Amino acid sequence: MKVLEDKELIGLIEKLPPNLREEVKDFVRFLLQKEKKKKKLKLNWVGKLSKYKKDYTSLELQKKAMEWREDI
Repeated sequence: MKVLEDKELIGLIEKLPPNLREEVKDFVRFLLQKEKKKKKLKLNWVGKLSKYKKDYTSLELQKKAMEWREDI
């Protein structure tokens, strides 16, 4: 099914005049850049602040973590 959809898309693009094909190419490049910039949420920070739980409440720790991030 995907191959058929790809061929249909290519067929539609081939029907466009050259100037519009350039616009399609630019738009596709834009979409690829936009997708590349999306970062997936990483959870490698989980548990990293547990050593501070004796010294701070969860709210205080949340505020401290925000401060520490700003320093980076």
